[in-house]
Amino acid sequence: MKKTLLALTALALLASTAQARSWDDIKKSGTIRIATEGAFPPFNVLKGKVLTGFEVDLANQLAAQLGLKVQWVTQPFDNLLIGLNQDRYDFVIASHGITPERQKAVDFSSPHYCTGGAIVTKPGGPTTAAALSGKSVAVQVGTTYLENVRKVPGVGDVKTFPKDTDAQAALMAGRVDAWVGDKFTGLDLVKAQKGKVVQGALLFNERIGMAVKKGNTGLLKELNAALTKSLSDGSYAKLSGQYFGTDVRCR
Repeated sequence: MKKTLLALTALALLASTAQARSWDDIKKSGTIRIATEGAFPPFNVLKGKVLTGFEVDLANQLAAQLGLKVQWVTQPFDNLLIGLNQDRYDFVIASHGITPERQKAVDFSSPHYCTGGAIVTKPGGPTTAAALSGKSVAVQVGTTYLENVRKVPGVGDVKTFPKDTDAQAALMAGRVDAWVGDKFTGLDLVKAQKGKVVQGALLFNERIGMAVKKGNTGLLKELNAALTKSLSDGSYAKLSGQYFGTDVRCR
């Protein structure tokens, strides 16, 4: 999904200022520190004080496979990769799209799901890239959605919001013509609003991965092995089915 608009060159420089916990360090401690946003349903969301969502459950599942307890940390999306490179946690799972720019700053796991940026609007509103010409669009700041909406020829006012739920609320209140976000989040919104909004075309496709600090190869290897096991033994498919009614792995 998302792409932080921070200067990623500066973020990459942060990666060399401290030493990430190695896999051996994590294993000895018995606890892995995982960060997410907690404001991106159905992937990661705080419901009261309870952190839940597909990515949260998946990460808990992978940690259990690795014999580890989990300590969760929630941060605003734009802060997540910065905190990772400051060694405030061991890895991030927060619907980060794997992009060349981000790969200069962090290392990504194999994709844990594939998705795309979808247009959602009220019935009769713009449902294609061409139809966004002259229209106002709500997106979350610091995301791949923002970057891709700005590339649409002739797009009108692009309004940014600190949280994806804020951007959705702007659409529902009629303050914008469309919202662009994750296609699965969009389907959730369509279902929840019961005919008040519809989902249109995808602007782009992307692969989503977990992020570890650059060069933390031991942890990356273990995460990839645990994800491969989950994908092959049916546990990933079961979890995906619970949240989406389909298997969202990359094909």
